[in-house]
Amino acid sequence: MRTFVLILVAVGALASGCGTEHRKAEHRNAEHRKAERTSTQATPPAPRSQHCTTSLRPLRSSSLAYVGVADGGAVARRSPAGAVVARFGRLNVNGYPTMFGVVGVVRARNCAPVWYRVQLPRKPNGSTGFVRAGSLAVQPVRARIEVDLSSRTLTLFRAGRAVLHASVAVGSPATPTPTGRYYVNQRLIPEDKAGPYGPAAIGISAFSTVLTGWAQGGPIAIHGTNEPWSIGHAVSNGCIRLPNATLEKLFREAVAGTPVIIHV
Repeated sequence: MRTFVLILVAVGALASGCGTEHRKAEHRNAEHRKAERTSTQATPPAPRSQHCTTSLRPLRSSSLAYVGVADGGAVARRSPAGAVVARFGRLNVNGYPTMFGVVGVVRARNCAPVWYRVQLPRKPNGSTGFVRAGSLAVQPVRARIEVDLSSRTLTLFRAGRAVLHASVAVGSPATPTPTGRYYVNQRLIPEDKAGPYGPAAIGISAFSTVLTGWAQGGPIAIHGTNEPWSIGHAVSNGCIRLPNATLEKLFREAVAGTPVIIHV
């Protein structure tokens, strides 16, 4: 059994696409802060039959998802053994371990996983690809986040049950928060916990669809704020803001790989 560690890091440019002002907050250079969790690989359970078809099967449900950590990097393909669509190193641009939301599996006839269909943290939003099963250490995730842009609310689910509900600030009409199905791909702590991103930021695999010239393509995150008056309003550059105390609660629950569904 392989083991892996999800590392919490402090970085510089996560929220360049979603602060109130067009400037970056000051953060520490990328550095390992602490191990969030150490556990053995948990291959998604195979069907009870010992003979499997080789077609793609979905994995995710409303109460259970999977995250795959590419501790040696990964190559994403358009289809199993198809054309390469992206290559990923062991760490992303912020120094955080590369990971993917796992949404499907292709098994061999003996039911061993051969390929995983994964969500990709890249443009265009909603991109997916296939990664060889041997490239990923896979773990279950029982949290889920849903954001309703119309009501400007966020709900956290644990094992399918709502455990946190809060008002949020969302993107302005000129810089809207993108809708779609994403996942938590990095968990970050700024140097200035009283700054525009609050005590922490939960990076998700979404990008602004209008801030195309911003650093890192305008990544979207769920974070705290030093402007509590903004909660409940459509005022951000696309990110989702929470009151700092609420963000800290969410941060404890929203482990890497948590599905994030944003809708109107």
